[in-house]
Amino acid sequence: MTECCNYSLTITKEQLAELPKVSYPGVIKVVNTAAEMRRAIEILKNYSILGFDTESRPTFRKGATIHVSLMQIAAEDVCFLFRIKKINDISSLSAIIESEKILKVGLSIHDDFNILSHDYNFAPKGFVDLQKIVPSYKFASLSLQKIYAILFNERITKSQQLSNWDATELSDAQISYAAIDAWACIKIYNRLIIEKFNPENSDYKIYQ
Repeated sequence: MTECCNYSLTITKEQLAELPKVSYPGVIKVVNTAAEMRRAIEILKNYSILGFDTESRPTFRKGATIHVSLMQIAAEDVCFLFRIKKINDISSLSAIIESEKILKVGLSIHDDFNILSHDYNFAPKGFVDLQKIVPSYKFASLSLQKIYAILFNERITKSQQLSNWDATELSDAQISYAAIDAWACIKIYNRLIIEKFNPENSDYKIYQ
């Protein structure tokens, strides 16, 4: 990778707003019971790479403990949204989270498992955090939305980020948002690592 020029990859709010919205191309399944979770895990075990993310109900009280409401695990063609606060036994998730054979890609993995540790005792293995990869490709921001936009010229809408993830029923907008956030991690990883993305060829170079 060329390091000779002092530049970064940057996208403005105006440029971002003009991009078409991305949509998840696969099937999204909301998982509400331990039995559904076990069936989902058996499907996910067949994949070699998965995208990972979590969502928590926002709290605006200083010092309040945050709890994970939703865990998203996505493949290219299917994404499962695990409503872990509603499921009494989530032990079957260990088959994915603690597997060294399945690569899991996320953004800010440490933050996800720090919050999960308030309620669960997972020993995560086989994870790749995009935050540790992206800086070497000259991205000025570690925002998933901006990274994805620069790589694919599509916009991930963030309107549902602070919505109520403990709602009795998730809205279609929440379901779509949650799936895209996990799936986008696979897309980014593949573009950077597998397809050997070269920032020199990007249209979003800003020289400093």
